[in-house]
Amino acid sequence: MPPPADPAWIEARLVAARPRAVAALLRYFRDLDLAEEAFQEACLRALRAWPEKGPPRDAEGWLIMVGRNAALDQVRRRAKLTGLPDEAAISDREDVEPALAERLDAADYRDDILRLLFICCHPELPATQQIALALRIVSGLSVRQIARAFLVGERAMEQRITRAKARIAKADVPFETPGAPERAARLAAVKTMIYLVFNEGYTDADPAGERAAFCAEAIRLARLLLRMFPGEPELMGLLALMLLQHSRQAARFDGDGLPVLLEDQDRTLWNRAAIDEALALVDKAMRHRQPGRYQIQAAIAAVHARAARPEDTDWAGIDRLYAALEDHAPSPVVTLNRAVAVSKLHGPRAALDMIAPLAEPLDGYFYFHGLRGALLDRLDRADEAREAFGRAIALAGTAAEAAHIRQHLDRLSAENGAAS
Repeated sequence: MPPPADPAWIEARLVAARPRAVAALLRYFRDLDLAEEAFQEACLRALRAWPEKGPPRDAEGWLIMVGRNAALDQVRRRAKLTGLPDEAAISDREDVEPALAERLDAADYRDDILRLLFICCHPELPATQQIALALRIVSGLSVRQIARAFLVGERAMEQRITRAKARIAKADVPFETPGAPERAARLAAVKTMIYLVFNEGYTDADPAGERAAFCAEAIRLARLLLRMFPGEPELMGLLALMLLQHSRQAARFDGDGLPVLLEDQDRTLWNRAAIDEALALVDKAMRHRQPGRYQIQAAIAAVHARAARPEDTDWAGIDRLYAALEDHAPSPVVTLNRAVAVSKLHGPRAALDMIAPLAEPLDGYFYFHGLRGALLDRLDRADEAREAFGRAIALAGTAAEAAHIRQHLDRLSAENGAAS
């Protein structure tokens, strides 16, 4: 263990304890703002006490009890009742001995944390508010950090989070221990929110960018859930999928920030430790024989990860997995992704025919027009390819996406000029 005064160790311990501590305080007080303020006060006292006295045996229990006492003090002050004992009594590390801690936290921590995460991704909140609230409440990112990542002003982000909290307060999420169906529904919503957090970071071309850190945070939250629900195959699939996608981060963009297609990536840059962990999770999840969309997507990513070279890729296997995903969770985007495998197996014409019915539902989707342009290009239908690429560039969500499509347009223009 690092020295007690090591600030980095203390900070890491506080970050790791946050979800469990805030969740327990939320159950006790049933007030999200009060729970968050109580935990912040507990952290401040930890930063004063731990460097001198050393960390307590049960750091999470210490933070919960000190936070609880601080919040009770605030409640008493409001009611003009008796205050707390002095600081020395509250900060004594022995104040988290089993009897008192057990009275506070006898309930299952799994449901505490699941409730906290579910509150942050309540269905009444739009996706952007879900992500911002989870990053603020569960992960402890500052409003300034979140605002910079979303490229909005700090005050605007503060207002967004405040509105989200107000809507949650009106929603009156029940605090009783959920039954199996309710727990499953909450888990499904939380998994979706975690993957939204991951994708917010995954789209950032700069590995050191503000949003790129969201990938690691989403993976951390998935690990936390999997420790509490170790037999949940879809959680295994979700964690494996994010690990596999994140393992390619160092190879996904070139030196100019332009995207590098999967088949062109330098596979020696892939993170093999993350891949090995993910492959083990995929194998373990599949043994449960309860396939879900995250497991199937992870299995698809695993096929790519197992291929030492692009030409070793089992495209037939990927096609079968996408067919299974279409059956399990049909959507135009799934069919669009399957078309890539079809193009590898049966050529661009077959893939173009497959995506033709998707023109209307995916008309506003960047990747539809980008893939269509690439397929038309391979068929030497340059004018139609230019039109598709032009539509794609108008829908690009990032500068990197737009620049990538611009390369195709410039090449087609150059080829046209040479031909004339």
